[in-house]
Amino acid sequence: MLAVLKNRAYRHLFAAQVIALVGTGLMTVALGLLAYELAGADAGAVLGTALAIKMVAYVGIAPIAQAFSDRLPRRSLLVALDLVRAAVALCLPFVTEVWQIYVLIFVLQAASAGFTPTFQATIPEILPNEADYTKALSLSRLAYDLESLISPVLAAALLTVISFHNLFAGTVLGFLVSAALVVSVALPASIPGPRRGIWERTTRGIRLYLATPRLRGLLAISLAVSAAGAMVIVNTVVLVKARFGLGEAEVAWALAAFGGGSMIAAFVLPGLLDRLADRLVMVTGAAVLVIGTAIGALVPSYIALLPLWVVIGFGYSVAQTPSGRLLRRSAHAEDRPAMFAAQFALSHACWLVCYPLAGRFGAAFGLQPTFTLMSLIGLAGVVLALRLWPASDPSNIAHDHHDLSPDHPHMREHADRGRHQHPLIIDDLHTEWPRASRHCVHCRT
Repeated sequence: MLAVLKNRAYRHLFAAQVIALVGTGLMTVALGLLAYELAGADAGAVLGTALAIKMVAYVGIAPIAQAFSDRLPRRSLLVALDLVRAAVALCLPFVTEVWQIYVLIFVLQAASAGFTPTFQATIPEILPNEADYTKALSLSRLAYDLESLISPVLAAALLTVISFHNLFAGTVLGFLVSAALVVSVALPASIPGPRRGIWERTTRGIRLYLATPRLRGLLAISLAVSAAGAMVIVNTVVLVKARFGLGEAEVAWALAAFGGGSMIAAFVLPGLLDRLADRLVMVTGAAVLVIGTAIGALVPSYIALLPLWVVIGFGYSVAQTPSGRLLRRSAHAEDRPAMFAAQFALSHACWLVCYPLAGRFGAAFGLQPTFTLMSLIGLAGVVLALRLWPASDPSNIAHDHHDLSPDHPHMREHADRGRHQHPLIIDDLHTEWPRASRHCVHCRT
């Protein structure tokens, strides 16, 4: 898996991602302490609101940002957004009112909503070989999981010698180093599509996404992932401290077990995806999440919780890590940023629903009914994925457009051009279809 780091451009971008993630992790710890300093016992409500603002920014800003950025130099855009995030983090230690936290978090997450899909869409162009790209996806998943383990430990160590306000300096440094690493490499130029109006450009990614059967299945899997993930992230502390009467260290170990399961999956996925179809792997991972969440309603002790969290973490990574492969093979290069922005927005819309549901329903009705409810939501996601994502989805075989409805985006696009073809598509076995092929890379299911 580490062989992919021999590619200099990817190595620098991966390092930028890891360093920015650690900085963000330090900010998460510092933000919680800042909220407590400003709001006391209401700090949970402040953080909950900040989390909701983050999701709203992700859902609302990502497609708009992509629509306006698709003709900008990619490297300059990424560096500018890193600098915006660094500037916001620099302001956070000086806030004196809760509303200021909300404003700064919105600006920071709006910048992230522009940065992350553009960054994600760049990687498959740097690594055109699918086997290499799969390894990169697993490395990215591993980076997220390691950050969830390392950042709290690093923050705890730093807090023994510095004030929590100084943790924000680590965030600023992380974004600045990320910007420097992006500057240090040449990135593929953006490939602009035809001139379109603002509305067309803003909605294009979501329309193409929802018109593609395998991606509708991916959205259903995202619902299952967010249902189980929200249950773990929101209610682990309640389970450990309220139900089992344990302390903060046990909460950290439980979350580490979840991250550990995800890390195990990141190591095994490249080999697994070489042998099995993406659909089978991802649906199986989502099914593991459903079963694990249902079992959570019956977990009798902390000792039983830890292996369960490992299993759920494993399913969590298996279900979502291959999503980049689906997006890559479902879009031409000029549409790839729009597709990644659509996935970014739509998947976070699932989190926007599941986060407050896991918290509010759990507070009102207890954890057992909440586990049951979230497992049913996950089950609905799995069933929808099986129905929306055809089992006969051999991604190396294209199909004719004759089965598409007249309002499909590509039917309208080809009608406007007076022809019914794409200039060239490349299947997953890297076989070039001829210029006269009547097949569509977006909907080859």
